[in-house]
Amino acid sequence: MAHGEVLEFEEYVRTRQDALLRSARRLVPDPVDAQDLLQTALVRTYGRWDGIADKRLADAYLRRVMINTRTEWWRARKLEEVPTEQLPDASVEDSTEQHADRALLMDILKVLAPKQRSVVVLRHWEQMSTEETAAALGMSAGTVKSTLHRALARLREELERRSSDENGELGVHAPEREERERCAA
Repeated sequence: MAHGEVLEFEEYVRTRQDALLRSARRLVPDPVDAQDLLQTALVRTYGRWDGIADKRLADAYLRRVMINTRTEWWRARKLEEVPTEQLPDASVEDSTEQHADRALLMDILKVLAPKQRSVVVLRHWEQMSTEETAAALGMSAGTVKSTLHRALARLREELERRSSDENGELGVHAPEREERERCAA
């Protein structure tokens, strides 16, 4: 690899490492394993850096390398049973509530317009900056900010509406409910 490409790769890693580490953290639960996964993917990508014609697609390429590496690790794992005299205490972490919250969030995102949904996902899930989001979506930073503001307000409204629906107050919005509670007191 030419010296210029080495410098280009180093600059890429320096600017994108935080976002790539977040992606790795989504693929493996352990933070140390996520760092190992990212490092392995970077080493593999370094050898093929000159083959990536469009460097704007480097994130996608690296994420694919991380997914493939994680799959290789999973396939290569050793499952060993260790006989013991006593069975360990079975403590299973119940993540039902977390899954329910995620399902609710995914459902509520459907109320947003596609542009709003894109802004929310890029800013909060992918944790892109306002400028990165604007560049990715081809809009100004001000448009990203205002779109995000309106989208989050819409999500809050929808959460309140669904929360009141679950509490048996169908059709009663928050201001009307507060007025009714004040009159009853």
